[in-house]
Amino acid sequence: MKYIFLALASTLVFVAPVQAQDQGTKEATETTKKSGKPKKITDRRHPDYVRCRSEPVIGSLTKKRRLCMTNAAWVEYIRKGSRDSQEFVDGLQSGSNQSN
Repeated sequence: MKYIFLALASTLVFVAPVQAQDQGTKEATETTKKSGKPKKITDRRHPDYVRCRSEPVIGSLTKKRRLCMTNAAWVEYIRKGSRDSQEFVDGLQSGSNQSN
């Protein structure tokens, strides 16, 4: 009898928060529908869609840095990187021509 009571009590401890959480999520979804928040963007080509990328941290074998930006920000980030690397290469080439 003691074990049955203990089993029922432990079941209630685990089931009650799950039921409360389900009710909370239902209320939260109803609230977001009523509040008029913008819908989540699902089109991966949309300029405001957020993409994340993991980059390794220099000097660490396992640590990663997570970078999240919109598609428009990624385009600008890539253009800036290409522009900077092109300027670097041009600087090296012009420097080698002047030394001759």
